Amino acid sequence: MSAPVPQLPPPEPENEVKLTFIEHLRDLRRCLMRAVVGIAVGMAVVGWFVPQIVHWLMAPVRNALPEGKQTLVYTSAIEPMMVYIKVALYGGVFAAAPWVLYQLWSFVAPGLYKREKRIASRFVFFGTLLFYSGAAFCYFLVMPPAFPAMLAFAEDSTLTPMLSLSEQLGLVLAMLLGFGIVFEVPVVIAFLSMIGLVDYKLLARYRRIAIVVNVTLAAIITPTGDPLNLAMMAVPMIVFYEVGIVLARVLGKKKEPAPALEG
Repeated sequence: MSAPVPQLPPPEPENEVKLTFIEHLRDLRRCLMRAVVGIAVGMAVVGWFVPQIVHWLMAPVRNALPEGKQTLVYTSAIEPMMVYIKVALYGGVFAAAPWVLYQLWSFVAPGLYKREKRIASRFVFFGTLLFYSGAAFCYFLVMPPAFPAMLAFAEDSTLTPMLSLSEQLGLVLAMLLGFGIVFEVPVVIAFLSMIGLVDYKLLARYRRIAIVVNVTLAAIITPTGDPLNLAMMAVPMIVFYEVGIVLARVLGKKKEPAPALEG
């Protein structure tokens, strides 16, 4: 009978530090505070260019209006100021997105293995790239046909559009942020697979349900119900889910093999 082979313990995360629950909460608070400071700095920088940004954001809305009536209205003396504050806030979030993603990664990185830490820079880079790509996709490809489609419902010649600046800006910002978040799906799936919460087999098993959920979410997020805009939202979501499955298979946390029984 051969001597039992000693089982080596699994590798510990590099530079792991044992922290209490309270210390973890302190680290989380520190990362959140840094993220908030980054957003505040982004707001201060964006604030200098708010009028130009508002004009640029409202271009798809104005272009959808009839010739000679391409203006927006406001119904309160305080409305323009509130609009500028909202643009500064959202602009700060967009500008500080790389910093916020880095703070998120810095909180979870100490509990990851050396191989997983190597992709930290890639996580921040691709997360930021996808977020901005989603917003750009929305602005340049979705909004130009979306707003004319919405206004086309009022075909009665006795109806004249009088769009509020505040309401239209809220719609535009919500669409930009929504598309930016949707484009983060591959990064989120990759992260969840790295920490072992999901694996590619589970994601592939529920592919059909995911397609139904993605189409439903696309119908909720998109402002119009026409098939073109619905497809422009749903198709990227489905594609990114498939990309997430591939990333989960490559980057997913590998299960430890069961110890062999000694005879």
